[in-house]
Amino acid sequence: MKNNVLNRYLFEELSVRGEMVQLDEAYQRIIASKEYPVALQKLLGELLVSTTLLTATLKFEGSITIQLQGDGPVSLAVINGDHDQKIRGVARWEGEIAENATLHEMMGKGYLVITIEPKKGERYQGVVGLEGENLTQVIENYFANSEQLKTRLWIRTGEHEGKAHAAGMLIQVMPDGTGTPDDFEHLEQLTNTIKDEELFGLGAQELLYRLYNQEKVRLFDPQPVEFHCGCSRERSGAAIITVERAEINDILAESGAVSLHCDYCGTTYSFDEAQISELFINAENGNDTVH
Repeated sequence: MKNNVLNRYLFEELSVRGEMVQLDEAYQRIIASKEYPVALQKLLGELLVSTTLLTATLKFEGSITIQLQGDGPVSLAVINGDHDQKIRGVARWEGEIAENATLHEMMGKGYLVITIEPKKGERYQGVVGLEGENLTQVIENYFANSEQLKTRLWIRTGEHEGKAHAAGMLIQVMPDGTGTPDDFEHLEQLTNTIKDEELFGLGAQELLYRLYNQEKVRLFDPQPVEFHCGCSRERSGAAIITVERAEINDILAESGAVSLHCDYCGTTYSFDEAQISELFINAENGNDTVH
């Protein structure tokens, strides 16, 4: 399996670790939930690759959310992923966005927020300005300022065999302190030669051999990456009963139903008057069953 998969690898003699991720269906699911402009589809793909690569650096069970916020046409773009590589994402925008719009043209004056949430332990949030020409440079600046580990990313989005693909690679100095700047620069130069069609279409073993055939590389077992929204009819019903019944009745009188739309996957859950009544009766009786 070449796509929707994360591969970790290690340069055993250079004290540098690496990751590569290749996504097609998972990326396609995210950009299919709305009619995103082309440039925003690309940005979501870059965020998706970045989040997946960063989530793979977690040493614990939890999640990472990477979000861009700004005062430009795009007010928000966010991707969330967890240690099981279940990912989802969404963006909000207004007006026309040129097909070749840059990060700064889309976001305006803004910032990058990276939120790390362990299942056990304290939540951490880092915020940096959008310093750099593109998202790759912004995230590399984040690593330089907060992690203080030399890190490089390569992120690509585009079409391969007629379908949208997003892929990327990351190399990072190991925190043991034994890696040298020369070693890292050597690997940077090798990785800079990667071509889009190689990153989209080749399996990890073949790709790593093409790039680093003079190095001793240990490739670990791949980890699947999948789109996972988490919304459900049950959760929608639970949200409805948190609203005052009078307000719900007003919506029913006007529309005949109460509908909740999930921005992440595009699913709409509708409840008619009888179903709403059942929700509130079950809530009063302590019964969580929703039909």
